[in-house]
Amino acid sequence: MDTSKIFQGEADNYDGVTVTITEAMDATVFTEKLRASLSHWRQEGKRGIWINLPLLFANLVEAAVSEGFRYHHAEPDYLMLVSWIQNTPDTIPANASHVVGVGALVLNKNTGEVLVVQEKSGYFRNKNVWKLPTGVVNEGEDICDGVAREVEEETGVCILLLTPSVFSYRQSHKAFLNKKSDLFFLCALTPRSYEIIEQKSEILEAKWMPIKEYVDQPWNQNKEMFKYMANICQKKCEEDYLGFSTVETTTGTGKKSFVYCNADHAMSLNAARDQASSSH
Repeated sequence: MDTSKIFQGEADNYDGVTVTITEAMDATVFTEKLRASLSHWRQEGKRGIWINLPLLFANLVEAAVSEGFRYHHAEPDYLMLVSWIQNTPDTIPANASHVVGVGALVLNKNTGEVLVVQEKSGYFRNKNVWKLPTGVVNEGEDICDGVAREVEEETGVCILLLTPSVFSYRQSHKAFLNKKSDLFFLCALTPRSYEIIEQKSEILEAKWMPIKEYVDQPWNQNKEMFKYMANICQKKCEEDYLGFSTVETTTGTGKKSFVYCNADHAMSLNAARDQASSSH
């Protein structure tokens, strides 16, 4: 077959092909080339076909849908369409189902106070509730890096990045407008600065507050989930509540990854790895 008449794509490990459109073309030309490509891929035994369609070429959406493609997900600069082209069960995975949120328990050990904020917008707007700094982890961002970033953005307080630990997390569903499930991680952080500079666009006010005063707010006492989380925060501040710590590792493909486990065990794993590295 004349390869100039079919789309060149990147094969994956699941007998699929991903095509990224890189040049403008007429919808009629696109349809002819797509039909020829689909015929070729079926003969090759390919199954899932993905089309990465940059925003610049949105004129081709209707043509792709007419040839059996459906929306899979969208980002600010592209739309991903997909089609299953074999007479076998469709095993294309759904789009990402969870959002990862983080909350920061920033403790000033000298005063026993925690960093709290009041938000201008969102769920807590006009509720007169002091809450922990929270946010959402960005794509490709580690949980501990994300929570430290959110604290600094919202309050100006800088964090010692070597010390964050996850000490609790919760799961909820249909938590956002996009109907995703929500994994929310509470992280304990140690500040390396204490001066507060609020993010004026989102934060009404920020301050240091005694942990008991934070926990005893009517909002935290009258709503079960918030009561549980506030209680855990108090235990973390006042007792030897270890939670989880991070062990950096790699996946089978060499990608950077993290394991979270009991803090004592994480310390021993990290120490053993450091000792092994120093002996080489």
